[in-house]
Amino acid sequence: MAEIVEKPKPLIAIARERAGRLFRHENAALTGVLIGVIFAMGGVTRGLTLSRVNMLNVLVQSSMRGVTAIGQGMVIISAGIDVSVGGNAQMCLMLGAALLTNSTLNIIGHPLPMGLTVLIMLLTGTAWGIFNGTMVSRVGIPALISTLGLWQITAGLAFRVTRGLTVGELPEGMRWWGSGTVGGVPVPVIIFVAVAVMAYFVLNYTTYGRSIYAVGGNPASAWLSGIKVKNVLFSVYAISGFLSGLAAFIMLARSESGSMQLLKGLEIDCIAAATIGGVSLMGGRGTLIGIILGTLIIGAVNNGLSVLIADPATTSIVKGSIMITAVVIDYVRRRRS
Repeated sequence: MAEIVEKPKPLIAIARERAGRLFRHENAALTGVLIGVIFAMGGVTRGLTLSRVNMLNVLVQSSMRGVTAIGQGMVIISAGIDVSVGGNAQMCLMLGAALLTNSTLNIIGHPLPMGLTVLIMLLTGTAWGIFNGTMVSRVGIPALISTLGLWQITAGLAFRVTRGLTVGELPEGMRWWGSGTVGGVPVPVIIFVAVAVMAYFVLNYTTYGRSIYAVGGNPASAWLSGIKVKNVLFSVYAISGFLSGLAAFIMLARSESGSMQLLKGLEIDCIAAATIGGVSLMGGRGTLIGIILGTLIIGAVNNGLSVLIADPATTSIVKGSIMITAVVIDYVRRRRS
């Protein structure tokens, strides 16, 4: 009996099949969008945004936004949302500036050591995250209501700390954390990469990471599977709060001053970065790589509009359009799948 020998596929067919799989991958599409945005902004600004210095500046600017977007992404994957990150980070920033300054705006009368102040900033951000987690997971308040209320509370407290005044005269040691480099790589970018690597490992290689996806996809099924749903929800808000405090430290180090205007719009940017990156607002879906790509897309758009000296109205229209487009694409993708 003759053996049937299967003919090997031609190399061209194999290449086409692999290319098709690659281009169907959502992160590949996002990469294409990022490249398109970069060159589109380069064309509109006549190459100003394509310089090496400017590209490095985009990475540094995206670091602070990216740190909060990672925390926001984890919350959204769990089918929640945290709109308090802007107010939380703003309060941590103003508190840190008020504790570090050598001016009359110091709230305790003398500057604290930088290490202790940074610890206070991180603990403060985490404490507000714990408050959100408690309200959502234990009390049962909808995430949007709880975090929206906390956003207003923390923004008000940030103003109260320094009466809305800009705080300067910070220690020289802050400059390295915001403007220093290690092997030519800016320190804020290193912090962002470190956070991203840890988050990638947690989401993809730990039981806890799988639990976040399970809770976001179907909390009832997750509970029946033995997952402590309330604990998972509590923890993602705590993580988001901690990363808000870290973002505040990065911004404080970069600006070497504290101002109420520094983190304006952070909550919108990090939600936009997560949704553009493919994190579904319905929960249970999204990747860390997508969040990073979404962050870089927002960073490239912000930078291009800044170079063009676009007015606030134009900036708001562009960002809002991008967010709506991302949500519509996610909705259509879910209906087809």
